[in-house]
Amino acid sequence: MENNNVQSNPGNQNQYCPSNHLVMSILSTIFCCLPLGIVAIVKSTSVERLWREGRHDEARRAADCAKKCAMWAIIIPLVFMVIYIIAMLAIGASVFPFLNL
Repeated sequence: MENNNVQSNPGNQNQYCPSNHLVMSILSTIFCCLPLGIVAIVKSTSVERLWREGRHDEARRAADCAKKCAMWAIIIPLVFMVIYIIAMLAIGASVFPFLNL
């Protein structure tokens, strides 16, 4: 049984298919940011196809793009949540000055 994820190059070194980050892409789509998560899923699903077609550089770029999109899909909502919490604390402190926040 031959492994399709390993390709031989002329230098006799084996190259492995890059990770497609599909799980992280799906989770970031479900729990965080839908638009960036969808882009990450599309890029993730193209990695193995590009690798099998021999387009290794494009497969690596797609894997990198999928990882970046999934990471940003997680980071952006977290930043907005922190800003929201800070704003709510500031509003709460001005409305309820006796709390001494």
